[in-house]
Order: sequence, then C-alpha cells, then structure tokens
Amino acid sequence: MSKQLLIGNEAVARGLYEAGLRVASSYPGTPSTEITECIAKYDDVYSEWAPNEKVAMEVAAGAAIAGARSFCGMKHVGLNVAADPLFTASYTGINAGMVIAVADDPGMHSSQNEQDSRHYAKASKTMMLEPSDSAECLEFAKMALSLSEKFDTPVILRLSTRVAHSRGLAEVGERVDNGLKEYKKDPMKYVMMPGMAIKKHVVVEQRVLDQTIWAETAPINTVEMNDTKIGVITAGISYTYAKEALGDKASYLKLGCVYPLPVKLIKDFAAKCDKVYVLEELDPFIEEHCRQIGVDVIGKEAFTLQGEYSQSLIARVILGKEDKSLSADIEIPGRPPVLCAGCPHRGLYYALKKLNVMVSGDIGCYTLGALAPIGMMDTCICMGASVSALHGRNKANPENAKKSVAVIGDSTFMHSGVTGLIDIAYNQSNSTVIILDNSITGMTGHQDNPTTGRTIKGDPTTAVSLEMLCKAVGIDHVRVVDPYNLEECERVIREEVERDEPSVVISRRPCVLLKYVKHEPPMHVNPDKCVGCKMCMKIGCPAISIKDKKSVIDFTQCVGCKVCSQLCKFDAIEEGK
Repeated sequence: MSKQLLIGNEAVARGLYEAGLRVASSYPGTPSTEITECIAKYDDVYSEWAPNEKVAMEVAAGAAIAGARSFCGMKHVGLNVAADPLFTASYTGINAGMVIAVADDPGMHSSQNEQDSRHYAKASKTMMLEPSDSAECLEFAKMALSLSEKFDTPVILRLSTRVAHSRGLAEVGERVDNGLKEYKKDPMKYVMMPGMAIKKHVVVEQRVLDQTIWAETAPINTVEMNDTKIGVITAGISYTYAKEALGDKASYLKLGCVYPLPVKLIKDFAAKCDKVYVLEELDPFIEEHCRQIGVDVIGKEAFTLQGEYSQSLIARVILGKEDKSLSADIEIPGRPPVLCAGCPHRGLYYALKKLNVMVSGDIGCYTLGALAPIGMMDTCICMGASVSALHGRNKANPENAKKSVAVIGDSTFMHSGVTGLIDIAYNQSNSTVIILDNSITGMTGHQDNPTTGRTIKGDPTTAVSLEMLCKAVGIDHVRVVDPYNLEECERVIREEVERDEPSVVISRRPCVLLKYVKHEPPMHVNPDKCVGCKMCMKIGCPAISIKDKKSVIDFTQCVGCKVCSQLCKFDAIEEGK
C-alpha cells in the first residue's frame, strides 16, 4: 500500500481498477471525463467511448449481467440521456457489480443547468454514495462495486466539480480480480415485460428497505461529536467546507450514502444538538428527508439553492463571521471565454453573420459563437437539440427555412444529432444543418469519437463517414466547405438555405490544438497600410488587438489561419515569414 496525490476522478478510476473492474463505457463530459481516461490506461480493463450516455449505460448493464464488473461515467446532464436504462436496470438488478459515476456541476462551470442528480437516485430507487475527497473517491468506488453485488442493483457514485478535480492523498493498493461471475438464464429477472416487471417492483421496494437498514450503521455514515450547540448534517464537498469553516465548534453527521438516507441515525444525532443545520449544495434533498421524519433543521432558508458553497459562506451564516482572506483590493476585469486563435468555427460563424440567419445551436466549443462580437447563436437547449429544434421551427413557420440553420459538432451529431436529421429527412422540412467537423470532441479535452477513426486507446478503427451517413438517412444534398475560406462558406450556405429540400453542410477543418495540426507562420500587420478600421476585430480572434489605433497580431497566439487577412480591404495583414 502507498499513498498518491490524485484528483478525485483519478481516484475513482483507481478504486474501480483495484476492485476488479473489467468493462468501462462512457461518454466524455466535464467534470467526469478523466475517470474513463484514467481507466483506459489500465490494459486489463476494456474501456471505450460510447456514442452517448444511454449506450454507455446499456453496455455497462450488459457486461454486468454477463458477469463482468462494469462502469459507466457521465456528467449530470448525461444522466438525463441515460435515464431510460437506469430506471429499468434498477428493476432487473445486475449479476456482477455495476457502478454509475455522475458528476454534478454546482456553479455551472461547464454546463447548461445545475440539476441535482440525487433526485435520480430516489426516483429510480438506486443506491447513491457521495465521497468528499480523493481518498473517499477511491474507497467508495471499491465499496460501490461490492454493494452493487450485495443488493443486486447498480450503484451511483455522485461527484461534484470540486471533488472530481481537486487533489488529495489516497491510499493505493493492488488489483483484486475475482474473475467472471457465472451467467444464468433467468427471463423473470432480466426480461422486463409487464408481467415480470410488476413482480420486480416488489423486490425493488424491499431492497430499498434493506438498504435503509444498512445505512443506519454503514461505516461511511459517520458521527463526530464536538460542541453540541451546533450540529451539522452534510455530505460530499460540503462536509469539507464545514470542517474548515467550523472546526470543533460543531458536531457532524457526515452521510456517505445519500440514498437511501437513514432515519434513526439522523434522529439520534439531532437529539444531541441544540441547533441542527443541513449543509448541501443545490436542492434541499437531505433537508426534505429530515423534515419528513420529523427532525427540525435549518437549511435552504439560510443557504442558497444556487451555485457552490464555500468556507466563508458557512462561517458567515452559522458563526456570523466575515472572512476577507480571499478578497482582492483591486478591480479585476472579467475575461469572457472565447474561441481559440485559429479556431475553424470562427470563419464559419462570420459567414453566417453576413447572411444574417437565425442559428439553432448545440453543446460544444462552438457554443462560444453566441458571445460578442460573433453573436451568432439564437438557441442552445441540450445535445442534439439544434437539429430537432430547427425542424420544429421550420415546420411551425415554413418561411423560416430560408433564414435559419442549425450548427452541431461532429461528436454531438453522433451523440444525438443524427436522429434529428432523420426526422428532417423523414418528415421533409426544408432545413439546413451545418456539421462543424473539427475531427475531435473538443470542449471536454480532445477525446476521440466514432468519426475520428481512433479508439479511446488511440488504436485505429472504423471511422463513420459523415457524408455517407447523412445521405443514408435521406439527405440528398451534402456539401463540404473549408471554414478558413470565407467566400466559399458564404456562397455554399446561401445556396443551401435557398434550396427547397433538406441539406447538410459539413464545415471541415481539424481543431488547431490537435498535436498533428501543423501551424502556418503567424500573420502580422503592416502599420503603414493599416487605417485602424477595426474590420479584423469583428471575428473576435484573441490574437488581434488594437494598439495606438492600429491593429496588432500577437505572434505567440496566431496560427496563420489567414481568416483575418480576408477581411482587410487594405491588404494590411500580411503573411509571416
């Protein structure tokens, strides 16, 4: 045994590996991505990127039923996609252990909402554990596989952004592989036709009762008695914040199992304290349970439903103590996120801006096209929604068809955009879909996807042809453009939106941050030719700025894409040497 400094996601991967994990299938999503990336480094575990979270969970369920300990990971909104197999897997149960990691994102650092995944555990009647640091990430991951087999159910491991990405010491051990469990044909257990499912519901309800009894004395639900004037019931990262803010000025009930929640343990703890606070980010999940069982607590009336907690927030609310240690005495300007210098999406968006079209947007790097000065995204709902929403818009008012497009990335298209395109072809709307193919899953950190021709381990594999796929689902007009060529982009898109048939434009150029992409020499501005018109600033490239009323290009950022030079009417932007 040895101790290593690991981020929470890395610790989860290590715990699963040590507990004999055999199959891992996930879809990348911040803040959960690194779990599966780290698992992929272990050659004796089969790992993959699936096209989406639903497929990943079904792969993990199939592997578990076959007798292999399995895992699937996702961010909180990914659990929405995987909800269908989750609810039914709770009924069928498993054979070998199955763990589902879901990473919530309080504060929405990289997400479109702040949903609380604990509700999925309760709704699907699936046990959920929540670690508070890297050491517990490793320990709870191992325990989750054992509990999964003990109670014949998938077990959800809930993380948050801070737990997933902060580092801490974790005790690393050796791998214990128990081999494959025997699979026995049992349609009454695994075939969820109504006649079988109604009987399994009885089993599920009894299982929750059994788990609740376990939770009363579970080693991961711990009590720490200090000063009893203040009692704190908490879980996950909120426990860490509370300990740092309150120290021994409070007593603690730390819940490692957040579903099902114990009853007697909570009542006994509360009875020993004068005043009891529930500290939990996002929804009042634990608080509502406490009130339901008759325990009077202080919760969301004192703390926020939005965003992350902090040590200073807890100290201010409970102790009335202001913490100014993290405050700055200067005004720091905000830095909005931007597309990288040379990003291929920038040229495509500029062409769309010239055409003045409505843009039905999607999830990925290109979502940044919504921000000024580009400002070319009207809606963004969820992954794949750009295509379906465009179809709905154009069916609601056919006159919109020649004034609107959808944009979607290559990975997102494979995730859930292709079904929307099938809807467009099948139900015949005059919709133009633009696939922004940058040859990678960009925003989550350059993961391969079914279009790249490489597996999670970098091995060569079949690459889905976007052109052939679009034609196979019924789109006759599929065209490919280079987003660095502004004139070509504008011309082709104008032609396609005018067409009285559905069409697809593939904007194809690899992400400039990919290792194999060769950059051109940086561009530079000839000050004698520059008139300070600021036309080059309209594309929002971070490498371009204004100094002394003249444009300047930062050679450390510029990749020589030449998009800016196509905007300059005075030929002031010249190629580097």
